[in-house]
Amino acid sequence: MEIDPFIFRLSIFILSIFIGYYVVWSVTPSLHTPLMSVTNAISSVIIVGAIIAGLSGDIDNVLNKSNIFGFLAIFLAAINIFGGFLVTQRMLQMYKRKKKNK
Repeated sequence: MEIDPFIFRLSIFILSIFIGYYVVWSVTPSLHTPLMSVTNAISSVIIVGAIIAGLSGDIDNVLNKSNIFGFLAIFLAAINIFGGFLVTQRMLQMYKRKKKNK
C-alpha cells in the first residue's frame, strides 16, 4: 500500500503549523528581538528569490505566472520585513530605561 504524496505533504504541513505555533509562543520575551532579526534575514532572502522569479521569462510576455507570483512575493516579503523592523523597534523601546525627572 502506497501513501498518496498529497496526503503525505498535507500532513507534514499541518504538523509544521502546530510545531511552529508552540515554538513561537514558548519563546521568552528577551528572545523576541533576535528572533525578529532572523525572520527579517529570511525575508530578505525571499525577496532576492522573488526578484529572480519576477524578472524571469520573456520580455514580450510580462504577465505570466512566474512574474506575477514573483512580484506578489516581493510585495508580501517587503511588508513582512517592514513589520519586523517595527516590532523590533518597539521591543527595543521596552528595554530602555526611563529617564528620571530631577
